[in-house]
Amino acid sequence: MNRSHDAWLVDLDGTLYEARPVKLCMLAELSLGGWSALATLRRFRVEHERLRQLTEPLGDPYRIQLERTAQALALAPEQVEGRVREWMIERPGKWLRRFRRAALLDEIDRFRKAGGRLALVSDYPARRKLAALGCADWFEVIVANGEEGGPRWLKPDPGGFLSAAGRLGITPERCLVLGDRPDADGEAARRAGMAFRHVV
Repeated sequence: MNRSHDAWLVDLDGTLYEARPVKLCMLAELSLGGWSALATLRRFRVEHERLRQLTEPLGDPYRIQLERTAQALALAPEQVEGRVREWMIERPGKWLRRFRRAALLDEIDRFRKAGGRLALVSDYPARRKLAALGCADWFEVIVANGEEGGPRWLKPDPGGFLSAAGRLGITPERCLVLGDRPDADGEAARRAGMAFRHVV
């Protein structure tokens, strides 16, 4: 098959599904029974964006994010992790399927079936969300923060994309990054020497 890229390296959150309606649905759920978790989730996201600004190796960004959130709110890291897992990883599953980007997922599936190589690169845990979207077995490689083999830095550091390309055995110039954030996915792709497609 004649194509300009041998591999697509795909972001998850906001790329494979529409983030805004999912967030609104989760906000409605939080209002019905999760207000005690709201401050934790907000702080967790704040710490996530702060970690994006760092350039030194973090080791395990997800663990650091949990620890910083716990310290800021005087909570146990296990308590923070439980709330994050429930409200950001498990509960959204039912909404992800409803608000999946069907056309994009069909395109990715066609690329895969035509012999294209796929990797998933995410700054958050990914496997449960991929299962909810119905595409967990599409990706040969998953590089997800908070999961085994995850990145040591957050995007826009290129490490996650370079790791995925290396594990696929594809050179960076033959990789296309698909993502919803030019400041994170796009900049990481640029630093990695990869093409970028902005998903909106």
